[in-house]
Amino acid sequence: MASILVTGSAGFIGFHVAKRLLAEGNQVTGVDNLNDYYDVSLKKARLAQLSAHTNFTFARVDIADREATSDLFESSKYDRVLNLAAQVGPRYSLVNPYAYAETNLVGFVNVLEACRRSRVQHLVFASSSSVYGANSKVPFSVRDRVDHPVSLYAATKRANELMAYAYSHLFSIPCTGLRFFTVYGPWGRPDMAPFLFTKAILEDRPIDVFNFGEMRRDFTYIDDVVESVRRVLDKIPVSALPEASDLEGTAVTGPPYRLYNVGNNSPVNLMTFIELIEEATGKKAKLNRLPLQLGDVPATWADVDDLASDLGFRPQTPLKEGIRCFVDWYRGYYRI
Repeated sequence: MASILVTGSAGFIGFHVAKRLLAEGNQVTGVDNLNDYYDVSLKKARLAQLSAHTNFTFARVDIADREATSDLFESSKYDRVLNLAAQVGPRYSLVNPYAYAETNLVGFVNVLEACRRSRVQHLVFASSSSVYGANSKVPFSVRDRVDHPVSLYAATKRANELMAYAYSHLFSIPCTGLRFFTVYGPWGRPDMAPFLFTKAILEDRPIDVFNFGEMRRDFTYIDDVVESVRRVLDKIPVSALPEASDLEGTAVTGPPYRLYNVGNNSPVNLMTFIELIEEATGKKAKLNRLPLQLGDVPATWADVDDLASDLGFRPQTPLKEGIRCFVDWYRGYYRI
């Protein structure tokens, strides 16, 4: 069994992955600052489930705090680090850009530096489908150019990829970045569409439908994300891929660094998504159709061939099944 540090452990994905790692008998140290970007009581409820495991240790640490992050790595030896702590949400970056700079940039440098000093076996970190911006070529491939972000959030996640690449190149730190595509499911984030729409429909309130409903999203169920992350943690990259050529044409070996899309490879129209929530709740939605918001993109679609070939797994939970599971959890958790 391994000793694994999970940052953002009170968050949606962090909670689910930590729960899986604990069930396998791994020693998990969870890190979170429990900020109030969304309902802290939900984060604490997730954390309470993790704390029931004797092999779980929690540290309330903000990774943007250099000294506290350094102390965390000096106090224990971690085999692997899973960095899921981040300021999330493209739209919120229009309101509070400094939160993204502090956590996603400063915080990530602190994690990279700590990993360098402690010589971890593997750093796995969260990126996002947002890095693809408004790319018109679909499905999105990790080989596509991603230098035109349409939100500060996307820019910081692309920066994370480049920062990790530099550290991998300079210090031979094995790093893997995961571009998550619209993750949803039980214990999901209150700022995301599945939660917002379900809540509004059950409360007979209208839902905001951006781009007048002409949106497509590659929704990825949380169990598929957990399975992908779990496999990636044990798939430590090696310096083996020809990366470029020098002036004489000699192949240059790339650093131990990989990127994967984690998506369902099956984009769904927003209106179809709403209809599935209506079916699961047994209620009709009231629609407030609005233009496309700044920072949003009209469509996402993941090419997951690399994930499938390297890790032998493709996310494939049908949206109808996933939405039903989410609505069932929502009703149970909020006693509706």
